[in-house]
Amino acid sequence: MRFDASGRGRMVGPGEEIPALGRFGEGFVWLHVNLNDARMPGLVAEGRLGPPDLAAAAFSSDPHQRVTIEDGQIGGVIADLARDSEAPERLPDAAGRLHFVLGPNVLVSGRRHPIVGPDAVREAVAEGRALAGPVALLETLIGRVAAAIGARGAALSERLDGIEDHILDERIRDETRQLGPIRRDAVRLHRQLNGLRAVFHRLEEDGEDLAEETREAAARIAQRLDALDRDMVVLAERSRLLQEELSALLARQSNRQLQTLSVLTALFLPPTLVTGLFGMNTKGLPLAEWDDGSSVAMLIAALSAAAAFLLIRRLGLGGQKG
Repeated sequence: MRFDASGRGRMVGPGEEIPALGRFGEGFVWLHVNLNDARMPGLVAEGRLGPPDLAAAAFSSDPHQRVTIEDGQIGGVIADLARDSEAPERLPDAAGRLHFVLGPNVLVSGRRHPIVGPDAVREAVAEGRALAGPVALLETLIGRVAAAIGARGAALSERLDGIEDHILDERIRDETRQLGPIRRDAVRLHRQLNGLRAVFHRLEEDGEDLAEETREAAARIAQRLDALDRDMVVLAERSRLLQEELSALLARQSNRQLQTLSVLTALFLPPTLVTGLFGMNTKGLPLAEWDDGSSVAMLIAALSAAAAFLLIRRLGLGGQKG
């Protein structure tokens, strides 16, 4: 995209000349490239995408978030949300990476997989948003990434609200299965944000050779990312606490069920012994010659169950809560 002096951008048409990088003049240029293209090593070596050493470091396959400053230009790798081009309705994943080289009048960005930030900014520029320069463009890119991460965190928080309501009402369904992925996503978002904010804190602290505009933008970005990262930490901690509370609730329910089963076993054990005694095929069996022998045996069985129940109540076993 080419941006004029007023910050309005437009897509460069096929066959249209792209200004040489590093040439000062009105406006600036944004190049967004596919790093999987086989022509990339040649373009980097020729300096077509910025200083060769800086571009080689920024566009390498190493996914770790980092930043390099060389002669007032910045190269780095930062987090973005990866999207599934074959399933647009699927929520973005936190494993995306945006590679970039920032120069005085150019921003060269690249990706190996589809990501959220560049597409969102391109759409905003196409709708008429003006950007004052490459620094503002990079700040807008990070802002779109932060907004996408914030939206993802809000969706996770809303799901946690529903799970928390079910736990408080003790209406457990499949909350155990849901909490695991939520906590995993929150931790991954926090991990990505932690690396992202470290990059811009370093720019803020070690960017003495950078323009004041760049340092101020880095400070604004770092401040916004700090606040967003705190939200992700709270979200991850909240999901962990809900997992622990859910485990405790399930343990209490299990204890209550085991207690009920134990009490029923204790109640039926004496009658079982009575029926077993009178069911022996031996001579001299009590009540065998009585007409009401069966009724008496049933009464003895019922009394033995009642005695067991009274014993359980006296010992306090039947009134324990899980």
